Amino acid sequence: MAEDRIKVKADHITKKFGDLLVLDDISFEVKKGEFLCIVGPTGCGKTTFLNSLTKLNELTAGEIYIDGEPVNLKKHNIAYIFQEYSTMPWLTVEQNVRFGLNIKKVPEEDQKKRAEEVMEMVGLTKFRDYYPKQLSASMLQRVVIARAFAVHPELLLMDEPYGQLDIELRFKLEDELIKLWQKEKTTIIFITHNIEEAVYMAERCLILSNKPTHIKEETVIDLPRPRNVASPDFIAKRQYITDQIKWW
Repeated sequence: MAEDRIKVKADHITKKFGDLLVLDDISFEVKKGEFLCIVGPTGCGKTTFLNSLTKLNELTAGEIYIDGEPVNLKKHNIAYIFQEYSTMPWLTVEQNVRFGLNIKKVPEEDQKKRAEEVMEMVGLTKFRDYYPKQLSASMLQRVVIARAFAVHPELLLMDEPYGQLDIELRFKLEDELIKLWQKEKTTIIFITHNIEEAVYMAERCLILSNKPTHIKEETVIDLPRPRNVASPDFIAKRQYITDQIKWW
């Protein structure tokens, strides 16, 4: 899926909170259209790492580049999906999905067309007039995902978006996300503590160390799709990544 062109480049990024060194001289690149997962031990700074990519956390040193330019939230079209269901309770499903398009002042007819397209892709069409309080947890996360994809983000950052869901719902939403990614060719950086989830979705994984955090290793996930979590190759890859996190 990924192209050869570099979409995101982290150049020796470092982040301190006071005297506490959290991110230690991290460098990596992400190709356009790549699905990259970031895994690591609990408390290693994965969310700080993700926030630093948008400068929600101001860097102590280093720089983040998108298409060769320093990241600028006003210029670069970046969407962010959190673990919490960040819907607006006073808006309907369709209004939530169109929220970013409205902010960007996309013409009304184009908003309707794009909202219809992404709602159909995630199975929300018949729920368009529902309010968030009327939806299940999985449906709420579908709304958030549809809203993110609606604006055609050049980079989508996802911070453990399925962490609160049971395994059956998680697999269903993972499959929907993979289909969206394949269709839209969006560059995705996805944080998860669930190694099976990372192996199931990603083209490549960055394995983070304990604090001060650095990239311990990167591994390519070159398994065919759709992936079978019970296959020997899948289990071997999952175990390899688990071992890199367990043993330091």
